[in-house]
Amino acid sequence: MQLDQAIKAFAESEKIKSALIWATQLAEIYGTLAEHEKPGAEKMLKALVAMIDHEIQLARSPAPHELWAEARQDVDTAMVMVCSGVAHESGYHLTRALTKVTSIGQQAMGLLVEKGLL
Repeated sequence: MQLDQAIKAFAESEKIKSALIWATQLAEIYGTLAEHEKPGAEKMLKALVAMIDHEIQLARSPAPHELWAEARQDVDTAMVMVCSGVAHESGYHLTRALTKVTSIGQQAMGLLVEKGLL
């Protein structure tokens, strides 16, 4: 990873990690909602997961890393779970994506620390 890519990867990973944490929390809350509240929460979760997917796709160009594709697969699987009526089960896949995005950020941060930029 080049220095400019590491800076971008670190910034993108932090943004995407936050969104993944929000989505995971929403998926957990979804399971506790009354039935009449679930459609609204499902719409919110779909929108959030779609935005995360888009952000990962955008991050791949300026900050290439093989784990972006794997994280995107996990996010896509989470979306399938939401669209299949088992939104409360999407948290597992969102957490898997979070692990991968965290790894990207850690690798980028390691390079930035090594170069004295962090």
